[in-house]
Amino acid sequence: MEINLKNKTAWVFGGSRGIGKATAIKLSQSGANILLIARNRMALQKAQSELCTKFGQEHDSISLDMADSESIYKQLNNYINLNSVDILINNSGGPEGGLAHTADLDEYKLAFQQHVLSAQVVSKIVIGVMKKKRFGRIINIISTSVKQPIEGLGVSNTIRGAMANWAKTLANELGSYQVTVNNILPGATQTNRLVELIQKKAIKNNCDQNIIAEKMKKSIPVGRFATPEEIAYMIVFLCSSYANYITGVNIPIDGGRTKSL
Repeated sequence: MEINLKNKTAWVFGGSRGIGKATAIKLSQSGANILLIARNRMALQKAQSELCTKFGQEHDSISLDMADSESIYKQLNNYINLNSVDILINNSGGPEGGLAHTADLDEYKLAFQQHVLSAQVVSKIVIGVMKKKRFGRIINIISTSVKQPIEGLGVSNTIRGAMANWAKTLANELGSYQVTVNNILPGATQTNRLVELIQKKAIKNNCDQNIIAEKMKKSIPVGRFATPEEIAYMIVFLCSSYANYITGVNIPIDGGRTKSL
């Protein structure tokens, strides 16, 4: 099965590292043009250069802060290649860890702004283009906490759930335009965020990071963490014509760790 995304353009948020960068690479390998979006300008330029050198096509990048809705709307709505967008990958770093009942209101507000509101702003920009084309893919990188809340990630559990329901609502509204909306739920994946979470747990429990990592792996049936590329493969499939009839679903990629169906 060969996936061909030639002449498709994908906007990939968080595209400078981790799952976002792996997704940008795999989409590019399938022929797509990529607009990389993240905060770190230098990391973006490095990732863009890598895509151009390895795969050709037309790749671009924009430095944005996902907590600044006004800036997001202004820069993307005026983007010179706005009318070429076919695929939107919503991917933003998760909120800080901590308990839900002790979190400050500002933590909830910032997380809601960075995830739900920013995704809404971007979607309002691209959906008009996708409806005219009668083709579109909106894919949200969320978390398995949508199905099973994760201990110690109170704010994240709350916001991820809001994102999942927002996406399901969009899927219902946009299906007749052949625009699909789906959620990817990564489990423990080898990214900087996982490293940070392990470090914080090790400090909290006054033990070695390797002990925390091994304990986490034992809770995963396949016995290891995912690679960012393993998440990206499913994203590329959902962007293809093979997934025309898949919309409004949450797809865990977690090595079997989530206990619910």
